[in-house]
Amino acid sequence: MLAFLMNYWDEMLIAISSVVSGASALAALTPTSKDDKLWAKIKKGLDILALNVGNAKPA
Repeated sequence: MLAFLMNYWDEMLIAISSVVSGASALAALTPTSKDDKLWAKIKKGLDILALNVGNAKPA
């Protein structure tokens, strides 16, 4: 498992950042706040997977 993570770390970071960017863009384009909450939950989950916790989050 560790070997897999080490070999594909770059690709995983690109994929995660692409999904987060796409979700943010889609949430910005949609007019209602109800779906923004859904994308915020998805983004929060991806941030946790990407270890963006604590001081890494914007204020």
